[in-house]
Amino acid sequence: MRISMILALALVAAGTPALGAQSQKETFGKLADGTPVEAATLSNAHGMKVRVLAWGAILQELTVPGKDGPADVVLGYDSMDGYLKAPNYFGATVGRYANRIAKGQFTLDGKAYKLAVNDGPNALHGGLKGFDKRLWTIASLALNADSASVTMTYTSKDGEEGYPGTMQVSATFTLTESDELQVVYRATSDKPTIANITNHSYFNLAGQASGISATEAVLTMPAESYTPVDTTLIPTGEIRPVKGTPFDFRMPHRIADRLRDGHDEQLRIGRGYDHNWVFGKAPGESVRTVAKVEDLRSGRAMEILTNQPGLQFYSGNFLDGTVSGKGGIIYRQGDGICFEPQVFPDTPNKPQFGSARLDPGQAYENRIVYRFSVLR
Repeated sequence: MRISMILALALVAAGTPALGAQSQKETFGKLADGTPVEAATLSNAHGMKVRVLAWGAILQELTVPGKDGPADVVLGYDSMDGYLKAPNYFGATVGRYANRIAKGQFTLDGKAYKLAVNDGPNALHGGLKGFDKRLWTIASLALNADSASVTMTYTSKDGEEGYPGTMQVSATFTLTESDELQVVYRATSDKPTIANITNHSYFNLAGQASGISATEAVLTMPAESYTPVDTTLIPTGEIRPVKGTPFDFRMPHRIADRLRDGHDEQLRIGRGYDHNWVFGKAPGESVRTVAKVEDLRSGRAMEILTNQPGLQFYSGNFLDGTVSGKGGIIYRQGDGICFEPQVFPDTPNKPQFGSARLDPGQAYENRIVYRFSVLR
């Protein structure tokens, strides 16, 4: 009898989700008016953990194994208070149009549209109250043998922040047993509009609380060219070869090695890297590798794949030590770095960059894969 009970308990333990993919929903905090903000937490058998907030579809936690154990590798806050007071786009889903639109205006089918301006003379990341400052709905949690996922939805009304058309948006985050975090953004609109939705996580593979600059990591990006910017960080329209410049990451380079190269005007303008690398002119049918980041101390490596034609690499230049994040850590310049798969900045005003147009009956889709491993 005792042996049978032990065997039964062992079988239950072997089949429990605790040994594999898990998903759960919880309340993370409240908005100023008392509205609760839900969160979804995903985990896998290798110790990876992902927490996504309904506020801004924010990636609040991403715990990843390393040579000396797991660590949270994205910047953020422990409570809603931080995200409401000084959001900094930490982990946020940004849109309708990620990155910058010159002078906050564009023309579509002969009609001029004026957007909210929130970055000097330009519109940035969707405006004053973009997707990152909206309450999304947790539409579903899914659990499979080899993955756990959450899908969040948001309806952006016609005219919101100046954009035409009512847009239905979804964000699906999937954590797999092969240590991939897959993020898929989809959108449709009932009127012609523009779309460019991405994730704005600040990564530090050494750990967000490590005290080690994220720019100590080694970066590889197989891009032949990038888009230089003017003094307001709007692309000039030129597509410039990376060869012979600090923007050449076709071979692995420690980010910090050339970050402060004052001989390069583009680094002076951006206060570091805040530029779009070119991988094509239009979204593709399948994902491809656009970057690999390696932290040699922890052994953590992250490969980024996407179907998008551009990748904005931002070296955390404007983190100035004025906010403290998770665990009370003060975030300073370079403590987190961003990789934003996207359509090029200011594409609606630069037809040579392709198109960001989304018509009724079409579906926008940005697929991103963050693939993690431990270096040996």
